[in-house]
Amino acid sequence: MRSNGCGNLRKKHIDSFVQLCGWVDRCRDHGGVIFIDLRDRSGTIQLTVDPDQGPELFAIAENLRNETVLQANGSVKSRPADAINEKLNTGEIEIQVKELIILNKVKGNLPFSVSIHNEEPIKEELRLRHRYLDLRRERMQQNLLLRHNTIKTARAFLEEEGFLEIETPVLTRSTPEGARDYVVPSRVCGGDWFALPQSPQLFKQLLMVGGLERYYQIARCFRDEDLRSDRQPEFTQLDLEISFTSQDEILGLNERLIAAIWQKVKGVNLNLPFKKMTWKEAMDRYGTDRPDTRYGMELIQVNEIFKTSGFKVFSNAISTGGSVKCITVKNGNKSISNVRIKPGGDVFSEAQKGGAGGLAFIRVRENKEIDTIGAIKDNLDPQAKETLLEITGAKTGDLILFGAGETTIVNKSLDRVRQFLAKELSLIPQEQENSQWNFLWVTDFPMFQFNKDENRLEALHHPFCAPNPKDLGNEEEKWNDRLPKARAQAYDLVLNGLELGGGSIRIHNPDLQKQVLKTIGLSSEVVQEQFGFLIDALEMGAPPHGGLAFGLDRIVMLLSSEESIRDTIAFPKNQNARCPMTQAPGNVSTKQLEELHVASTWVDPE
Repeated sequence: MRSNGCGNLRKKHIDSFVQLCGWVDRCRDHGGVIFIDLRDRSGTIQLTVDPDQGPELFAIAENLRNETVLQANGSVKSRPADAINEKLNTGEIEIQVKELIILNKVKGNLPFSVSIHNEEPIKEELRLRHRYLDLRRERMQQNLLLRHNTIKTARAFLEEEGFLEIETPVLTRSTPEGARDYVVPSRVCGGDWFALPQSPQLFKQLLMVGGLERYYQIARCFRDEDLRSDRQPEFTQLDLEISFTSQDEILGLNERLIAAIWQKVKGVNLNLPFKKMTWKEAMDRYGTDRPDTRYGMELIQVNEIFKTSGFKVFSNAISTGGSVKCITVKNGNKSISNVRIKPGGDVFSEAQKGGAGGLAFIRVRENKEIDTIGAIKDNLDPQAKETLLEITGAKTGDLILFGAGETTIVNKSLDRVRQFLAKELSLIPQEQENSQWNFLWVTDFPMFQFNKDENRLEALHHPFCAPNPKDLGNEEEKWNDRLPKARAQAYDLVLNGLELGGGSIRIHNPDLQKQVLKTIGLSSEVVQEQFGFLIDALEMGAPPHGGLAFGLDRIVMLLSSEESIRDTIAFPKNQNARCPMTQAPGNVSTKQLEELHVASTWVDPE
């Protein structure tokens, strides 16, 4: 039906007869000559319809609506010098139309404009409701092309490195120690349930036991959890696993993989190797395990200064095992008023969202004088004040914000305040130049964290991460005591405050795997029921192995400079985990439920 793409024609095609298909982007009537912008995936070109070509052709052109599906036949001509459009790749040429054929008409009003000339923002819910229309927009077409090129580059790199692309099951069994599963009732196995995979974790380990040695997959994963701008109930991982490897080898390979993607897709040559930081250092300096290192305002612990202070809020926090930390806001005296730090203020609100009761503060005035509200100043002797200003680097005009209490809450609240103020004060570089792609490996995570609600240890990543051999030792009888405090051979790749992906060296010793599962509170019976197949496999000669998974949606979001991963996915869900276009999820018939041996207990609140 067509000889060329609309956006593929150039001056070299002048005088060629072409046949084009696409959508009408817009029409313009200029003194009896009608100009039509015709758009397809390759781009846009101008069609010119002259009344001298006949009244029938002109009648079709002057009655075209935007988004009409059109076929146009004609000759490529050079545009007049004063009519060249430098914004279009085809801006030096136009098509002198000989024939127009309407392939499909638009019936009814368009919910929003798709035109490349429309710059008005469109509400996301409206875009998702009519996603098929939204996908015609240049922004979405470019994002999905970028996604395609990202996957294409990753595949080419991994296959060059000897990886095999292998699919793993989508219907599997539910296992503990993760997010909520999406469960699927089985019709043929009445009373039993499948679960959709949260990741291919166990299957890719079993592929290593099976001797495949190097595996990768563009894997669909599912998690029934609360949503946000960079999270979806179904998402895509770039997943890989390697046998006979070390942590350094995995990090190096994945650095080269990321560098290949950034070079191919963005034309950016990244500096290798990426920086590394331990989990403990990240938490101490930034209060988070995915720090944005593009700007300062690092957290500084000041326990030594305030542990004997008469300011009881601080000294009590320290005496009960907590922390007092602070961040220094350069020139904060001008930009942040007391009202913003007090209850009801936006800065106070950010700290509160992190679990803090509030923020204490000190303003640095001329000659190192300090100003504050409350009892901090009265309980800070001259030497302590001098030490505080020295370790915080605070100068005249700076603001020091304090958090005090349980260390995890102090870290979380000051991390939120730090990120909020960085945006508020425009401290984050806007141009994504090479030096501003701040990749960072965070390593040496703890194996476990304590779950207060369930009064037990749980795996920080997952219970298949191998502990650091230096923390565990070779004496098996001491594993029970040493495991709870051990570091994991786990690593996350962070970019500008967002986690791109993570992985670990896996446990390949069946006895150690059983001990880890016991440490998180699983009985021998549960271990056998849930993970018996894995233990059996590890007992059959499992090689040392490890791997990593990247969030593909999030990578594309960053590469495309979008704010939400929904703009990098063809058909995403909204923040209520629903599809506004298809109205999924929806009701099913009673007959379907009966066939699945399932009954619903849902009662509509209304």
